[in-house]
Amino acid sequence: MIDRTRLARLLDRERGLFRERNPRSAAAYEQARGHLFGGVPMTWMNKTAAGFPLYLAEAHGARVTDLDGHEYVDLCLGDTGAMAGHSPQATVEAVADRFGRRGGATVMMPTEDAAWVGAELGRRFGLPYWSFSLTATDANRWAIRLARAITGRPKILVNSYCYHGSVDEVLIVVGPDGRQESREGNVGAPVDPAVTSRVVEFNDLPALERELAYGDVAAVLMEPALTNIGIVLPEPGYLEGVRELTRRYGSLLINDETHTFSAGPGGCTKAWNLRPDIVTIGKAVGGGIPSGGYGLSAEVAARIEAMDGLDLVDMGGVGGTLAGNPLSVAAMRATLEHVLTDDAFSAMTELATRFAKGVQEIIDAHGLPWSVTQLGARAEYRFTSPAPRDGGESNAAGDPELDDYLHVHLANRGVLLTPFHNMALMSPATTEADVDRHHEVFAAAVAELVA
Repeated sequence: MIDRTRLARLLDRERGLFRERNPRSAAAYEQARGHLFGGVPMTWMNKTAAGFPLYLAEAHGARVTDLDGHEYVDLCLGDTGAMAGHSPQATVEAVADRFGRRGGATVMMPTEDAAWVGAELGRRFGLPYWSFSLTATDANRWAIRLARAITGRPKILVNSYCYHGSVDEVLIVVGPDGRQESREGNVGAPVDPAVTSRVVEFNDLPALERELAYGDVAAVLMEPALTNIGIVLPEPGYLEGVRELTRRYGSLLINDETHTFSAGPGGCTKAWNLRPDIVTIGKAVGGGIPSGGYGLSAEVAARIEAMDGLDLVDMGGVGGTLAGNPLSVAAMRATLEHVLTDDAFSAMTELATRFAKGVQEIIDAHGLPWSVTQLGARAEYRFTSPAPRDGGESNAAGDPELDDYLHVHLANRGVLLTPFHNMALMSPATTEADVDRHHEVFAAAVAELVA
């Protein structure tokens, strides 16, 4: 239903407007190219619909301001890292107190905040024992090592087009012919991922059982709902089936709640009454300060502690000098205690429901074969209907030109989405007016596209 010639013309117009509106960001980017690899401090920042990134001047709550003085409703929120909103006051005060008044960011000594955070995460996710990292990527790496150690098995099983950070074992997909292959663009893989991993499509229990039956899978590492390939929700009975199969075949189950934390104060694990052996989390729990961690069931913790010869305190490959540092832990406590509270999640989810409903109404008004999927405080629109049921379908439904057009059109009118896809996340600082502003701009963009 989309005239591709018209789409190309509109995208070219919006990119031209973006360049006109943002000369200072463009100049900063050109200057940085002489000093930074790729011109940005993190290569992912080159994922931009307009040809160069906006440069940040200020960020507060659900708003960001760029170098050219444009203010935006931020529905990206650091791709989940700023789920609490930018610089939430309680977190700012806790970090300032820890670093400025009491002092100490890296001292290799525990603080009382750590036990509080562990207890709170235990309340939310139902796993009693916690250890900390600076990213969910590291939490996943360390959880994988522990799973291999206590099962004596070499392989990790993941879902095709899952997202678990830059962990080597997860960069594997189900290819067009059904074979397991390295994910396209995998940089410098130490070995073929098929050596270390198995992969099946999300929502496919027969495929999961087939791969587990080999008896070499230490753990199934999964998001309870796929997120980074677009939101893909579990079908009825799927997650219960995963838990039953992992127990039957002696594999541990690791729930990565880094993005699915949007489902509620205890992520999907609490919202859907799941019973994983390990939970990993990152990004959002520190209110913007690098934070992460993994939680262990009592049984898993006991199995680890009963093993002789595991080096968990020095060079065994688990942990790091900055993990559990006083600054990160103070940020986590303040964020969990005062910002990302149970009540906050209720309000955020209501806003996401408003967002999804409004987008669906616009799609329906134009008779477009698109869909909207919600996961708690986040929602996402896709250019296919019905919504994809697995990662392969979701990947095939991608439309980069259409993505770029909507992203740059919205940015030119003061609304930011996650650059990797069309995800909108609500924070405690997001308002109904912010959601309605998105709908106003989105409706105009769609109307021009289908005129």
